Amino acid sequence: MLPQPTDAFDWVQTAGGAALVCRPLTSLAPHLFTTRRWTLGSRTGEESGDAWDEVAEAMQVDRSHLLRVHQVHGTTAVVRRANQIAAPVPVARPDADIIVSNDCSVALAIQTADCVPLLISYRAERGDAGSGAVVAAHAGWRGLAARLPGAAVDAVTRAFGAKPSDLVAAIGPSIGACCYEVGEDVRRRFERAGFSAEQLARWFAGEPHPSNRNPSMPRLSPQRRANHWFFDGWAAAREQLIAAGVPAQQIYSSELCTASHADVFCSYRRDGAPAGRLAAVIRAGRSIR
Repeated sequence: MLPQPTDAFDWVQTAGGAALVCRPLTSLAPHLFTTRRWTLGSRTGEESGDAWDEVAEAMQVDRSHLLRVHQVHGTTAVVRRANQIAAPVPVARPDADIIVSNDCSVALAIQTADCVPLLISYRAERGDAGSGAVVAAHAGWRGLAARLPGAAVDAVTRAFGAKPSDLVAAIGPSIGACCYEVGEDVRRRFERAGFSAEQLARWFAGEPHPSNRNPSMPRLSPQRRANHWFFDGWAAAREQLIAAGVPAQQIYSSELCTASHADVFCSYRRDGAPAGRLAAVIRAGRSIR
């Protein structure tokens, strides 16, 4: 049974399996967040050509038009412009964690197995310089400590003149504060990055925060450890987007924890090396649904 996301998200059925879409984003750009049942969600799916063919097909492009990067937990952005339409997608994936494009002939894809997947579209009128621009970004705790959400907004602003106030953002399934225990090294990274004491208090909790939607994973120890906290990556991503100028009412989070739902999502924290991968993918242009 599929878990219930927040009201802004819907489950849809594709040839690859169930996928999650953000309703406010759907009218702006075709997109989806995959689940464990896709080929990519298998232990060997990450390097499988068939797995990425499946993702590309769902976006109505072939794999040669699926733009991916080698994710390195940083804030570097790759930009693909529509006037590069004759140029093939590079075979070698550049080191980056943000992909920005206004080229409707390609789909942008990032992969996760607990990290925050972020999809963004610019809801401008046709003729606006930034019209049709989309972003796919990957943010683990290192990326969030490095302010990746703000870097993603800055990238689409610089590349296409997009106004942050006209961006719509979707935060897909990722590990939540119900399950994600981190050590002092993680909190110190955020402290050194200059986040306020108030932000740290909101993002790092001394106890897990399970809910009816997201129970703590069974393997989570009931014993609390000194200098360990439960990290809320959804709140960190949301607040950083707001700080970058995206209106709070245009930011939507599925609030589904990957570690909570073993039958539906891949989770490295829960399953270790055998965990498969999830894809978050978006394409500039009108919805294909």
